[in-house]
Amino acid sequence: MPTIIRSCLVVVSLSTIAACQQAPPAAPPAAPAAPAMSQVDRGKYLVNTAGCHDCHTPTKMGPNGPEPDMSRMLSGHPENVKVDKPAKLDGPWMAAASNTFTAWSGPWGMSYTANLTPDPSGLAVWTEDMFMRAIREGKHMGTSRPILPPMPWPVYRNFTDEDLKAIFAYLRTIPPVSNHVPDPVIAPPPPPVKGS
Repeated sequence: MPTIIRSCLVVVSLSTIAACQQAPPAAPPAAPAAPAMSQVDRGKYLVNTAGCHDCHTPTKMGPNGPEPDMSRMLSGHPENVKVDKPAKLDGPWMAAASNTFTAWSGPWGMSYTANLTPDPSGLAVWTEDMFMRAIREGKHMGTSRPILPPMPWPVYRNFTDEDLKAIFAYLRTIPPVSNHVPDPVIAPPPPPVKGS
């Protein structure tokens, strides 16, 4: 019996050595490279994946609840929807949104999502530089009042210059929508804490 076991081990050992000495199998063929995107296509991709429609495209009620109203794509808070008093927030609530998800109320005051279409009531007068500075610095038109919550400009400022240029290029190609968004209402700063 011991002889049989030894010969089996020798066979296993030789086959293992033989397998290790063989050339590795050929690598599978490389997947074809995706075709290069144009700047506008890249911008469209970024707008659609960064959640821009979630706030800048007004919602309408659909069969499954609120859905983006693409006839008003990226046109911001509808000028005919009057929301002029901050929501009364109580308990653990930090913010409230209008039924179109385009007006927001919180400790900062009231903010309305901007019209991003190339209409004169939107981004028609904006330059690429103004757009990039607005996102990088959190200032409306790149120089004026602060951009208020819920706009996540502190996250979006991490886009590359090429990304922001692509987003702006795409926004220049979408259908213009005439929609004058109200100015935000900035809450006064809270009173100083006594004893500090």
